[in-house]
Amino acid sequence: MADTTTRSKQDIEAEIAAARERLASNVAGLVNEVHPKAVMQRGIDEARGFAATEFANAKAQVIDENGRLRTERVLLVGGAVAGVVTFVLLVRGILKGLRQG
Repeated sequence: MADTTTRSKQDIEAEIAAARERLASNVAGLVNEVHPKAVMQRGIDEARGFAATEFANAKAQVIDENGRLRTERVLLVGGAVAGVVTFVLLVRGILKGLRQG
């Protein structure tokens, strides 16, 4: 249905001015959103949030809810690290022996 009310010149000019303001605001928001510095800052903020979450998850693995160290988990991780180091040293020794022989 068509609007049957007549509008004055001032009403039309006011509507155009309001539309122009909305458009300018939207364009300014888009420019700010895609600006390289804004994109970089969002990436930094996301990385910081991810790092904080992962640190909290890792900390929860070795510290219980009372703030005490979970010794069984620390020993397990220490054993795994020792096993990897031993394996690497063993492989290095074998490869070194093959090169000399």
